[in-house]
Amino acid sequence: MGEKMKRLVIILALFCIAATAEAQDRDVSKVGITAAPFLEIGVGARAIGMGGAFVGTADDASALFWNTAGIARLKRRELFFMHAEWLAEIDFDYAAAVVPLGNAGVLGLSLTALNTGDMAVRTEAQPEGTGEIFSATDLCFGLSYALSLTDRFSIGLSGKYIHQKIWHETAAGFALDLGTLFVTGFHGLRIGAALSNFGTDMRMQGKDILVFHDIDPYILGNNDRVPAHLETETWPLPLIFQFGLAVEAWQNPLNRLTLAADAIHPYDNTESINLGLEYAFRELAFVRAGYRDLLLRDAEQGLTFGAGLATRVVGSFNLRIDYAYADFGRLQHVQRFSLALLF
Repeated sequence: MGEKMKRLVIILALFCIAATAEAQDRDVSKVGITAAPFLEIGVGARAIGMGGAFVGTADDASALFWNTAGIARLKRRELFFMHAEWLAEIDFDYAAAVVPLGNAGVLGLSLTALNTGDMAVRTEAQPEGTGEIFSATDLCFGLSYALSLTDRFSIGLSGKYIHQKIWHETAAGFALDLGTLFVTGFHGLRIGAALSNFGTDMRMQGKDILVFHDIDPYILGNNDRVPAHLETETWPLPLIFQFGLAVEAWQNPLNRLTLAADAIHPYDNTESINLGLEYAFRELAFVRAGYRDLLLRDAEQGLTFGAGLATRVVGSFNLRIDYAYADFGRLQHVQRFSLALLF
């Protein structure tokens, strides 16, 4: 590894330590009051089937979410799509593309979208609806780059533009994701670390915060419709630091069993652990299971299950279809479907 690369790794490590230290100084009472919480929703049926323990594996296009460094080891172009009917019948979608650039590294693009659909505006005076319609939409556009510094160590960086909209109000922000992945010589043991959503605060703005105010209602004849703006607060992004391990506990030409564990330290919640496993037969059929949010205070998530199939479509085109079921306790469950095309 050259001197410049060593310096880059040191800088990235110090950046992660500083950002994590900042998160540790936050009060746990900030649970649920970050902006853009959709950035914490896990993507990829394969990863969720493994309980979200994917930081150490990160070997498909969904690595753009879990650990950007993982795409540095991908040798083929990949298109990736996921859909889930999130809680309260909200649509959650994710799309990604990964393009290897040879020795120059790997480039990635991603789009995350959460949409409530149209809803009726209701008030106390008109509980059946005013005749107006509104919706809420969250979007995140990501541009990523990853590079293998050695045959065992890779780093990755993502820049993200985040946009939220509800009725006539919008908020926008920018964030960075950083990731590292190290492959040891022990049963393919992989060690990953990822810092996600390090960025700007977000503030809602729009025409609905424009109001008319009477500066002094006790003075007759004054202007009682002075234009004014309601002041909205700024809110931080949901900063997350994750550390993951993954290992092939059993592997031969026919079978593979991968065990994985992630430790999560979020800005807006208590620490937790994700556990998962994946069994593969001939790398064509897959069965997965896991457990999310172990040790998390007031956790709703728990057991996850999943399955997948991989097949060659035509020529060098391969198709992978994955499904995952995640239990949400009192909030019932969420199912995810993923489709990946490799060529």
